Amino acid sequence: MASLFRRKSGNDDLQAFYPIRPECVADVPKARFRNRAGKTLSPRRWQAAFSDDGHLDIAKVLRRIQRGGIHPQIKGFVWEFLLGCFDPNSTFDERSKLRERRREQFCGWKTECQNMVPTIGSGKIITTAIVSDDGQLLQDPLANNDSQDQDCLVKSAISDKKVLQWMLYLPQIGLDVVRTDRALVFYESEVNQAKLWDVLAIYSWVDNDIGYVQGMNDIASPMVILLENEADAYWCFEHAMRRLRENFRTTTSSIGVQAQLSTLSQIIKTIDPKLHQHLEDLDGGEYLFAFRMLMVLFRREFSFVDALYLWELMWAMEYNPNIFSADESNSNNNGACILNDKQLKRYGKFVRKNVKSGQSDQHSALAVFLVASVLETKNKKLLKEAKGLDDVVKILGDITGNLDAKKACHEALKIQKKYLNKTKK
Repeated sequence: MASLFRRKSGNDDLQAFYPIRPECVADVPKARFRNRAGKTLSPRRWQAAFSDDGHLDIAKVLRRIQRGGIHPQIKGFVWEFLLGCFDPNSTFDERSKLRERRREQFCGWKTECQNMVPTIGSGKIITTAIVSDDGQLLQDPLANNDSQDQDCLVKSAISDKKVLQWMLYLPQIGLDVVRTDRALVFYESEVNQAKLWDVLAIYSWVDNDIGYVQGMNDIASPMVILLENEADAYWCFEHAMRRLRENFRTTTSSIGVQAQLSTLSQIIKTIDPKLHQHLEDLDGGEYLFAFRMLMVLFRREFSFVDALYLWELMWAMEYNPNIFSADESNSNNNGACILNDKQLKRYGKFVRKNVKSGQSDQHSALAVFLVASVLETKNKKLLKEAKGLDDVVKILGDITGNLDAKKACHEALKIQKKYLNKTKK
C-alpha cells in the first residue's frame, strides 16, 4: 500500500509524502495537520479494521478519522471507502473483482478517446485548440498516425456534437492541468501532468452532460497523486463527482452552487439575522462571495496537506452507509427510517444529526455549514469593517492558510445543531 511518496523517505514528515519544489516553499501556507499517534488512522489500525475475509469495521474507521484524519501512507485507499467506491461489507475477493471490472471499463473508454485523439494515454497533454467551434480541424489529432481509416473517422466524427464539444474541452483541461498544484514536485513530471489530463479528459467524455468545468482539476489532482493506478484514480474522482457534479452545472440562468448558496443564506438568516441583514444591505445577500469555497471545497483556502485533511474529515462526517455506491447498491434507504444506536455509529457525525432530526435537504452539505462557520468567526470584523462587497471578499480572503480544518469542522457541527434546533422550533 506504500504511496508514491513513501518510497522517498522513511520518516513521517509530510514533506516526504507531498514534496514541495524548493523555489515554492516560501509561497506555500504552512500545513497545520500532523500525524498524531492514538488519533490519526494509522496503517496498522487500518489493517486491523478488516476481518479475515475483508469486511471493514467502518464505524471504528470513521471514529478514528474524525479524531485525527488519515496517515498519508493509506490515504488513497481509505478515500475509496469514504467516497463509496467500495462497500465496507464486501470481501477482499469481491472488491478485487470489482476493481478489475472498473479498470477494464476505464481502459475501454480510454481506447475510445485514443481512437479520436491519440494524445490520450501518450504521456503528453494538449494545451492548444485542435478544432474550432464550428468543427473545423485546426490541427490534426492524428497527424502522427499513419492509419487513413482512423483519419477519416476523426474528420467525420467532428460533425457529431458530443465529439466536437469534447474536443473543445481538451485544450482547456490541458491549460488548467499545467496550473494545478504547481508547487508540488509531483507535477514537475509531464507524465504525471498527463495522468491528470487523461483522467479529466476521459471523465468529460463519459459524463458529457457536465463535461469539463474549471475547478474539476482541483478535485481530481489529489486522487491522481494518492492512487498510483490511473483507473483507480479515475473511479475515486468519479465517485467524488457524484457528490459535487451539480456544483459544476452552469446554465444561462443559474450557477451550479446556487442551491447551496441559497441554503447558506437561510442558515445565516436563521442563526445570525444581524449579520445576514448587514450582508443584504451590502448587496451580498446571494452570498456569491462564497462561490469558490463551495465549488472546490476550500482548496484555495487551505494548504494542499490541510485541504486533504479537511476533505477526509468532511467525508467521514458525511458518511452514509446506505449510499456507499449508487451503481452497485440496491439499497434505497435515504436515512428516514428508525435506526438504533449501533446502526447510527456507521453514519458520520453530520449525517447522524440529520437522520435524528429528519433532515433530508441534499443542499445542506457539511461544506455549507463550514462556510457558515467561517462567516461566524469573522462576524465582528464583517459587521464593523465591511462597507461593501470588496471588503467582505478581503476579510474572508484573510482566512487563507489560517484555518484549522478540525476546528472548522467542529464549529460547523455546532452551527448545524443550532440551525436544526431553531428550524425545529
